[in-house]
Amino acid sequence: MHPLAGEKAPKEILEDIPALIAAYYTQIPNPKYPAQRVSFGTSGHRGSATKKSFN
Repeated sequence: MHPLAGEKAPKEILEDIPALIAAYYTQIPNPKYPAQRVSFGTSGHRGSATKKSFN
């Protein structure tokens, strides 16, 4: 079990939502780099706007 289970998440581990939204709309993935390619798994899309693999 996670040590913070049942506790309010500390601010330092929360995502910066405005930065995440900005990255989604401004970052352009480069398919030459495998880490920036879109990938799909059994649970749907896997990626992150902050890693340019979601846009």
